[in-house]
Amino acid sequence: MAENNILAKLDGLESRYEEVSTLITDPNVIADQARYVKLTKEYKDLGDIMTARKKYIDCLNAIKEAKDILANESDPDMKEMAREELSENEALQPKLEEEIKIALVPKDPEDAKNVQMEIRAGTGGDEAALFAGDLFQMYKKFCDSKGWTLSVTSASEGAVGGFKEIDFAVSGVDVYGTLKYESGVHRVQRVPATETQGRMHTSAATVAVLPEADKFEVNINEGEIKWDTFRSSGAGGQNVNKVESGVRLRYMWKNPNTGETEEILIECTETRDQPKNKERALARLRTFIYDKEHQKYVDDIANRRKSLVSTGDRSAKIRTYNFPQGRVTDHRIGYTTHDLQGFLNGNIQDMIDALTVAENAERLKESEL
Repeated sequence: MAENNILAKLDGLESRYEEVSTLITDPNVIADQARYVKLTKEYKDLGDIMTARKKYIDCLNAIKEAKDILANESDPDMKEMAREELSENEALQPKLEEEIKIALVPKDPEDAKNVQMEIRAGTGGDEAALFAGDLFQMYKKFCDSKGWTLSVTSASEGAVGGFKEIDFAVSGVDVYGTLKYESGVHRVQRVPATETQGRMHTSAATVAVLPEADKFEVNINEGEIKWDTFRSSGAGGQNVNKVESGVRLRYMWKNPNTGETEEILIECTETRDQPKNKERALARLRTFIYDKEHQKYVDDIANRRKSLVSTGDRSAKIRTYNFPQGRVTDHRIGYTTHDLQGFLNGNIQDMIDALTVAENAERLKESEL
């Protein structure tokens, strides 16, 4: 019964796959960049499902053929080969079914996007800033291991190290789909380097992961943006102090959810190239507006789902880093690793995999597969 249900869903997608493959060659569609990008993504996703469909049908046919041989063939060698074939494909069938079920669950269209990330020191003073610095280094090492590009947009250092706050962009393959689980409050329990009595402190930092908005997703009247330039401060040689490479933009934006108009202020001092800083400030403006306008979408997900695996809820305490016990625990799924040092060195993929499995299980229930 299960296999008929799966095949029925797969057969229903075949005609859509053929339709999309025709649409993406249509000059009118190609001229509409927003639609073309959306359709090419759908074409790739459907292509993966069609490949899985062929493997599944081949597996079912092999099982049927092997059973026919065992029922009707008298040759011992043929029967032995059929038994091996049957055993191999009966073991493969449930694996293929599980892969197909997950592939059939509608993907979050934002998963393939690049991200803007923010880390803010929370309760805990200097120790919270040091912990925010540890989290940034953890994500930097993880991004390096994935071959992603990380670039710091702005940073405010703590008095004894770390960061009061740091904003950075990450670009690569399926970045948001991987890092979206990191949004929330991260808590650390340890004896701070600043503590003279050896007492353990609990501090916190907040992480926000925002999908980067594409140009055609957010309408900005660039003529209404007010730009200022200024000299960057800090390390970087004499050029930084002499050239006005830092940029500041001001933009009056009407929030469609509240109807209120607010001023958005964004600074970017990331590079010594003013045009590049302008481009990155614009990207942050698009992402900021996109995030605000899509908060209703995020809230809807939070309301529909019982788990907090990827709701984007930045106020939820999601994880504890306990130094005396050398463990990291994710409170959403009860996952614990005792390799705290390895985790802080960027080995966070196993945790992300566990969160992905938990979310997929939830989505499968919702889709009744």
